[in-house]
Amino acid sequence: MEVILLEKVANLGALGEKVSVKSGFGRNYLIPQGKAVFASAENVQRFEAQRAELERQAAERLAAAETRKAQIEALSNGVTITHKAGEEGRLFGSVGTIDIARACAEAGVELSKSEVRLPEGPFRVAGEYEVAVHLHTDVDAMLKVSVVGEE
Repeated sequence: MEVILLEKVANLGALGEKVSVKSGFGRNYLIPQGKAVFASAENVQRFEAQRAELERQAAERLAAAETRKAQIEALSNGVTITHKAGEEGRLFGSVGTIDIARACAEAGVELSKSEVRLPEGPFRVAGEYEVAVHLHTDVDAMLKVSVVGEE
């Protein structure tokens, strides 16, 4: 299935590229999410008419992501999360993406839980961690998270 990308998609292509994808990926993800349109002659013409507007919107989203990255990096000490813990620093429960997003909101930086990346899962032991925050396909930031156990 040939589609025209309406925004940059990681590991696929940039705005305006005509790419070939599997039918299910195009029908079930790209087109419903507004990330692509079917590559018919009519849609190609419509895309070319809207190209400048779409590029302007993409530039605005990128600039907003860069601003948020600067805000995250301005948190020099990172964020601190206090959680109940037993002896030896093992937490009762865990600290996950929701907890990190909530702690950032309290520090003045708005994050959604889907932007916080924890590839090894939630934290179950008190300590300091580096967390990747994915703000845009081109913008990632690192956040220092301190998990403090309280008895």
